[in-house]
Amino acid sequence: MTNPPPLVVENLTFRYRSRTEPSIENINLTVQAGEILLVAGASGCGKTTLMRCINGLIPRSYKGELSGRVLINGEDIAPLPLVKISQMVGTVLQDPERQILGTRVLAEVAFGLENLGLEREEILSRAYQAMDFLGISDLAERETFNLSGGEKQKVALAGVLAMHPSVLVLDEPLASLDPASAQDALALVRRLADGGMAVLMVEHRVEDVLAIRPGRVMYMENGKARYLGAISGLEQVVDYHEVKLPAEVIVRMARKDPPPAELDVLPASKQGGREALVVFEDVEFGYDRDREVLHGINLTLNRGDVVAILGPNGAGKTTLVKHAIGLLKPKGGRVLVEGRDTHYISVAQVASTLGYVFQSPSHMLFAPTVEEELAFGPTNLGHPADEIALEVREAIEIVNLVGREKDPPLALSFGQQKRVSIASILAMRSRILVMDEPTAGQDYQNYRNFMDSILQLPSFEAILFITHDIDLAVMYANRVLIVNGGRVICDGTPEETLADLPRLEQNRLVPTSLLQLNLKWLSKTGRFQRAERLAHYI
Repeated sequence: MTNPPPLVVENLTFRYRSRTEPSIENINLTVQAGEILLVAGASGCGKTTLMRCINGLIPRSYKGELSGRVLINGEDIAPLPLVKISQMVGTVLQDPERQILGTRVLAEVAFGLENLGLEREEILSRAYQAMDFLGISDLAERETFNLSGGEKQKVALAGVLAMHPSVLVLDEPLASLDPASAQDALALVRRLADGGMAVLMVEHRVEDVLAIRPGRVMYMENGKARYLGAISGLEQVVDYHEVKLPAEVIVRMARKDPPPAELDVLPASKQGGREALVVFEDVEFGYDRDREVLHGINLTLNRGDVVAILGPNGAGKTTLVKHAIGLLKPKGGRVLVEGRDTHYISVAQVASTLGYVFQSPSHMLFAPTVEEELAFGPTNLGHPADEIALEVREAIEIVNLVGREKDPPLALSFGQQKRVSIASILAMRSRILVMDEPTAGQDYQNYRNFMDSILQLPSFEAILFITHDIDLAVMYANRVLIVNGGRVICDGTPEETLADLPRLEQNRLVPTSLLQLNLKWLSKTGRFQRAERLAHYI
């Protein structure tokens, strides 16, 4: 007698209590032992809702109308308690902040095992086995609060693997990882599948996932499975504007369309000279007395700069940026914002010049509605009421959230929450926009649309963003910093900085197909281009 498939979804439909239309409708799929199923589609298409049905959060934590059924190892999960389902289905969320409860790494990894009432020896054995598997045993005694986003993602995964599930559900697992760590994580997923685990992976970074040969792909659109089949058939059904495909594929598909228009980048920066807006002078900082994170940072952000900060997880990128906005104060040296030392001005005073979008939207969002969230910042800055209404409306349009104005921000998907957090800063009309991983959880179309719009806003004089997405730097930056070990390793134009492939490798950065294609044709184009424009050069 053959064992039943680890995961079967039959005629699954779900509508949230607060919505009038189903978020997913009539989904049918089977995932076999050892198979990786990639789930792709635009933000808000129903991918996360499907995941919540499979791991039992729907209908236990998220209420609404549910029909159809989910079978794990042949067993209908409808009557099962969540604690039982969690042993069968392991879930790693997009935002590890929402998953981590323990104050120290070992306690977090052991948390689920302790809830099962296992013996202490088995708990420690399984916890260290999972950490060893992920190469994070050295983090065991670290405080989870002080980990980087990528480190938190690995800790969350370790806690799941320690439970020995038969089905692994990954919701944007690469969102917080540097390119080399993303490759490591994907190789790990491949190992888990080869060991017999059934894996369902929700991911926008389709090109990256293709490297580990997923068995099939399901492409979702408006809550329905528009395609379920071999990877080779994906190109025939997807819109290359919505799903980020390999650059060569986009070039081939885009040749039949007219080239996209050139952007008028940072129009406000063209008035006046290259004024220094933010200056770091010999900045040093450490969270602990005996552990320095930043070492002698000297850096100037000028009017007109669109700066991408690249580097591995834990390199000090977010720590550096938090100094620019005054959230952290240097232990040595100083930071000047428009000539004012951040030691002597408040975060609120800095906020009138720099608007900051946190890596995790849960660190920012608190208001009962999207509209109120966006109005909070400009209200505190003393903007007139009629201007606030205009600022809120324009920000909502830029991030493609029209119709969500009355929704609670924390009830939205992670990708939508990220766009709300960006819109809340756009509405403030600061002179400088600072974003930490702005495209995490975003589909290709949304991230291009809001980045295009942001760069053309009349209020911004400079933009700085941290990203693990090298293509974001290729398409939008005019200056690239590589940060590693708390130091600025390199600072130059994208064409200069990203052409040194050995240096990229040394800093855990992996050349993408778009970067490689741009380097190949740089002598003809003169500067880096997005794939849709490259299609009309080559």
